[in-house]
Amino acid sequence: MIELIYLSKLILPLLILTILLAALFTKTDAYSAFVSGGKEGLQMAAELLPFLVGMMAAISVLRSSGLLLYITNLIAPLFAYFSVPAELFPLFLTRPISGTAALSITADLTHTYGPEHMISRLAAVIQGSTDTTLYVLTIYFGAVGIKKMGRALAVGLLADLTGMILAVMITVWYFQNIWS
Repeated sequence: MIELIYLSKLILPLLILTILLAALFTKTDAYSAFVSGGKEGLQMAAELLPFLVGMMAAISVLRSSGLLLYITNLIAPLFAYFSVPAELFPLFLTRPISGTAALSITADLTHTYGPEHMISRLAAVIQGSTDTTLYVLTIYFGAVGIKKMGRALAVGLLADLTGMILAVMITVWYFQNIWS
């Protein structure tokens, strides 16, 4: 185990050394390429900033206004019909929008119920089984100027729904088999 930790600390310096050696052998100006890449990265970050701020503000308003809690209480009977804890609804709703917001909801559920509770396990598996579709489409499609994203949005949300349903089914099946 100690060797793996020591090896992991060497990977990044070895990677940088490999890149510098490759630049030396191919006679590439590595410093100019590094500076050019840095400028391009800063320009892209500046272009992405309005999309990020808009997404974060929308999520914050949704949580702070109490609308999320209201919708959760409204939809609880439907979740009870499928034997899915209604406490997971905010996670279902925010996961396609923002990974950070979904992670904070997962952390909150784990803190509230404890890591061994089925709700915490379900939240963790859902977190790992789905993606931030709206975030990805907004940021990456926005960065390259793609405006028509209807089909990509539909496929992404369908994949998220499938991931959530399968995460619930497999997690319940797995942990019921372990404890029985």
